[in-house]
Amino acid sequence: MKRVLSPIPLAVIGVLVALVLLLAYGLASNEPDRGFEAAAAAGRPEPAPALELPRLGTPGRGTLAGYRGQVVVLNFWASWCEPCRAEAPLLERWHRRASRGGRGTVLGVDIQDVDSDALDFIDEFELTYPMLRDGPGDSREDFGILGLPETFVIDRQGRVAAVRRGPVDEEFMRRTVAPLLEKST
Repeated sequence: MKRVLSPIPLAVIGVLVALVLLLAYGLASNEPDRGFEAAAAAGRPEPAPALELPRLGTPGRGTLAGYRGQVVVLNFWASWCEPCRAEAPLLERWHRRASRGGRGTVLGVDIQDVDSDALDFIDEFELTYPMLRDGPGDSREDFGILGLPETFVIDRQGRVAAVRRGPVDEEFMRRTVAPLLEKST
């Protein structure tokens, strides 16, 4: 006599299979977009996404396109992010270096933060580079950001020349930013 599975075990098996598939999809879709890194490594940098956000601490809006013709170190950060705190003095030093002669700038984008905390962070580290505010973090998707800090080096033509997922260090800045600053316009 053949034994037939009852509907309850079949339903349990179906639910388990669906959960495994959902977990696999979730893990695969949470990977950061590595397109910018791959294109830059292959020597074919892609255009940076458009970015227009309110200025942090001052009225008006700022855009990434407004810096076309300069090298831009686009840094996404938050005041509650410990690695962001560690890299802030380095970014300020490089901003001062890059901004001499209008060759480049660091452009900060504060994400998912409280305005007063972000402004206190800027004061604490005496940051002078321009800052934009993306309160809800909508720009994260355009740049494929999953964590903070993340930094995108934009060349003079508005293309993503390099990406650092995590805090920048002196070596990264020397290796990726310095050569772009030294190139003639």
